[in-house]
Amino acid sequence: MALRRCWRLTGILSRLPVPRGSSSPVGRLAVSFFVDTYRGCKKTEFHLRRFSSEGRNTDVSYAQLKQLLAVGKTVLVDVREPWELREYGFIPGSVNVPLGQVNTALQLAPEEFKEKYDGEMPRQKDNIVFMCLAGVRSKTALNTAASLGFTDVQHYPGGWQDWAEQEQLK
Repeated sequence: MALRRCWRLTGILSRLPVPRGSSSPVGRLAVSFFVDTYRGCKKTEFHLRRFSSEGRNTDVSYAQLKQLLAVGKTVLVDVREPWELREYGFIPGSVNVPLGQVNTALQLAPEEFKEKYDGEMPRQKDNIVFMCLAGVRSKTALNTAASLGFTDVQHYPGGWQDWAEQEQLK
Protein backbone atom coordinates (compact mmCIF):
# COMPACT_ATOMS: atom_id res chain seq x y z
CA MET A 1 0.00 0.00 0.00
CA ALA A 2 2.77 2.42 0.92
CA LEU A 3 4.60 1.66 -2.31
CA ARG A 4 1.42 2.38 -4.30
CA ARG A 5 1.21 5.81 -2.66
CA CYS A 6 4.80 6.51 -3.67
CA TRP A 7 4.07 5.70 -7.29
CA ARG A 8 0.96 7.90 -7.29
CA LEU A 9 3.02 10.77 -5.90
CA THR A 10 5.65 10.41 -8.61
CA GLY A 11 2.92 10.54 -11.24
CA ILE A 12 1.73 13.87 -9.83
CA LEU A 13 5.24 15.31 -9.55
CA SER A 14 6.10 14.53 -13.14
CA ARG A 15 3.17 16.71 -14.27
CA LEU A 16 4.04 19.77 -12.18
CA PRO A 17 4.00 22.97 -14.23
CA VAL A 18 7.28 24.70 -14.83
CA PRO A 19 7.43 27.94 -12.81
CA ARG A 20 7.07 31.10 -14.89
CA GLY A 21 8.98 34.34 -14.49
CA SER A 22 12.42 33.10 -15.45
CA SER A 23 14.41 35.09 -17.98
CA SER A 24 15.33 31.86 -19.68
CA PRO A 25 12.96 30.84 -22.46
CA VAL A 26 13.96 27.21 -22.25
CA GLY A 27 13.81 25.56 -18.90
CA ARG A 28 12.87 22.32 -17.28
CA LEU A 29 11.98 21.22 -13.82
CA ALA A 30 13.90 18.28 -12.43
CA VAL A 31 12.41 16.24 -9.66
CA SER A 32 14.79 13.97 -7.84
CA PHE A 33 13.46 11.78 -5.14
CA PHE A 34 14.91 9.15 -2.88
CA VAL A 35 12.73 6.52 -1.26
CA ASP A 36 13.87 4.35 1.59
CA THR A 37 12.22 1.19 0.22
CA TYR A 38 12.87 -0.74 3.39
CA ARG A 39 10.59 1.53 5.38
CA GLY A 40 8.12 2.49 2.64
CA CYS A 41 7.40 6.16 1.94
CA LYS A 42 8.13 7.44 5.44
CA LYS A 43 11.60 8.60 4.50
CA THR A 44 11.13 10.16 1.08
CA GLU A 45 13.14 13.18 0.10
CA PHE A 46 12.21 15.38 -2.83
CA HIS A 47 14.59 17.80 -4.47
CA LEU A 48 13.13 20.28 -6.92
CA ARG A 49 15.50 22.29 -9.03
CA ARG A 50 15.17 24.42 -12.09
CA PHE A 51 17.83 24.11 -14.69
CA SER A 52 18.48 25.32 -18.19
CA SER A 53 21.23 25.42 -20.73
CA GLU A 54 20.85 29.18 -20.62
CA GLY A 55 21.16 31.11 -17.40
CA ARG A 56 19.74 34.44 -18.55
CA ASN A 57 18.26 36.28 -21.47
CA THR A 58 20.47 35.28 -24.35
CA ASP A 59 19.33 37.74 -27.02
CA VAL A 60 21.45 40.78 -27.84
CA SER A 61 20.00 43.76 -29.69
CA TYR A 62 21.84 45.80 -32.29
CA ALA A 63 22.48 48.60 -29.76
CA GLN A 64 23.75 46.17 -27.13
CA LEU A 65 26.07 44.49 -29.63
CA LYS A 66 27.46 47.84 -30.76
CA GLN A 67 28.15 48.74 -27.13
CA LEU A 68 29.78 45.38 -26.35
CA LEU A 69 32.03 45.68 -29.42
CA ALA A 70 32.95 49.29 -28.62
CA VAL A 71 34.02 48.36 -25.10
CA GLY A 72 35.82 45.25 -26.34
CA LYS A 73 34.34 42.98 -23.69
CA THR A 74 32.98 40.31 -25.99
CA VAL A 75 34.07 37.74 -28.54
CA LEU A 76 31.82 37.88 -31.61
CA VAL A 77 31.65 34.53 -33.40
CA ASP A 78 30.08 34.49 -36.86
CA VAL A 79 28.85 30.96 -37.59
CA ARG A 80 28.12 31.48 -41.29
CA GLU A 81 30.04 29.68 -44.00
CA PRO A 82 33.09 31.53 -45.44
CA TRP A 83 31.36 32.07 -48.80
CA GLU A 84 28.54 33.91 -47.02
CA LEU A 85 31.03 36.34 -45.51
CA ARG A 86 32.52 36.98 -48.94
CA GLU A 87 29.10 37.43 -50.55
CA TYR A 88 27.25 39.46 -47.89
CA GLY A 89 29.96 40.95 -45.68
CA PHE A 90 30.96 40.61 -42.04
CA ILE A 91 31.13 42.58 -38.82
CA PRO A 92 34.66 43.87 -38.19
CA GLY A 93 36.33 42.05 -35.32
CA SER A 94 34.23 38.90 -35.62
CA VAL A 95 35.78 35.44 -35.74
CA ASN A 96 34.38 33.12 -38.40
CA VAL A 97 33.72 29.59 -37.11
CA PRO A 98 31.19 27.79 -39.34
CA LEU A 99 28.35 26.17 -37.40
CA GLY A 100 29.47 22.64 -38.30
CA GLN A 101 32.83 23.31 -36.64
CA VAL A 102 31.69 25.12 -33.46
CA ASN A 103 31.70 22.00 -31.28
CA THR A 104 35.25 20.97 -32.15
CA ALA A 105 36.56 24.54 -32.41
CA LEU A 106 35.56 25.38 -28.84
CA GLN A 107 37.48 22.33 -27.62
CA LEU A 108 40.75 23.15 -29.41
CA ALA A 109 43.86 24.40 -27.71
CA PRO A 110 44.10 28.23 -27.90
CA GLU A 111 47.09 28.06 -30.29
CA GLU A 112 45.25 25.71 -32.67
CA PHE A 113 42.13 27.89 -32.58
CA LYS A 114 44.15 31.03 -33.40
CA GLU A 115 45.94 29.27 -36.25
CA LYS A 116 42.77 27.80 -37.78
CA TYR A 117 40.31 30.68 -37.26
CA ASP A 118 42.64 33.69 -37.10
CA GLY A 119 41.21 34.94 -33.82
CA GLU A 120 41.55 34.56 -30.09
CA MET A 121 40.04 31.45 -28.53
CA PRO A 122 37.20 32.43 -26.16
CA ARG A 123 37.64 31.23 -22.59
CA GLN A 124 34.87 29.49 -20.60
CA LYS A 125 34.03 32.70 -18.70
CA ASP A 126 34.30 35.14 -21.63
CA ASN A 127 31.21 36.85 -23.00
CA ILE A 128 30.59 35.25 -26.39
CA VAL A 129 28.01 36.50 -28.86
CA PHE A 130 27.13 34.21 -31.77
CA MET A 131 25.69 35.57 -34.99
CA CYS A 132 24.72 34.27 -38.42
CA LEU A 133 22.62 35.57 -41.31
CA ALA A 134 19.21 35.65 -39.60
CA GLY A 135 19.62 34.23 -36.07
CA VAL A 136 18.77 30.55 -36.48
CA ARG A 137 22.26 29.03 -36.65
CA SER A 138 23.54 31.36 -33.94
CA LYS A 139 20.97 29.96 -31.50
CA THR A 140 22.20 26.44 -32.27
CA ALA A 141 25.80 27.55 -31.70
CA LEU A 142 24.79 29.15 -28.40
CA ASN A 143 23.28 25.85 -27.20
CA THR A 144 26.41 23.98 -28.28
CA ALA A 145 28.68 26.37 -26.38
CA ALA A 146 26.47 26.19 -23.28
CA SER A 147 26.63 22.38 -23.37
CA LEU A 148 30.44 22.64 -23.44
CA GLY A 149 30.45 24.71 -20.26
CA PHE A 150 30.66 28.25 -21.61
CA THR A 151 28.69 30.32 -19.13
CA ASP A 152 28.28 33.78 -20.66
CA VAL A 153 26.94 33.04 -24.14
CA GLN A 154 24.47 35.09 -26.14
CA HIS A 155 23.31 35.42 -29.72
CA TYR A 156 22.33 38.24 -32.01
CA PRO A 157 18.94 37.13 -33.38
CA GLY A 158 18.86 39.80 -36.08
CA GLY A 159 22.08 38.47 -37.57
CA TRP A 160 23.87 39.99 -40.51
CA GLN A 161 20.59 41.06 -42.10
CA ASP A 162 19.70 43.31 -39.17
CA TRP A 163 23.27 44.58 -38.83
CA ALA A 164 23.45 45.55 -42.52
CA GLU A 165 20.08 47.26 -42.30
CA GLN A 166 21.02 49.21 -39.14
CA GLU A 167 24.41 50.16 -40.58
CA GLN A 168 22.77 50.99 -43.93
CA LEU A 169 25.14 48.70 -45.80
CA LYS A 170 22.65 47.42 -48.38
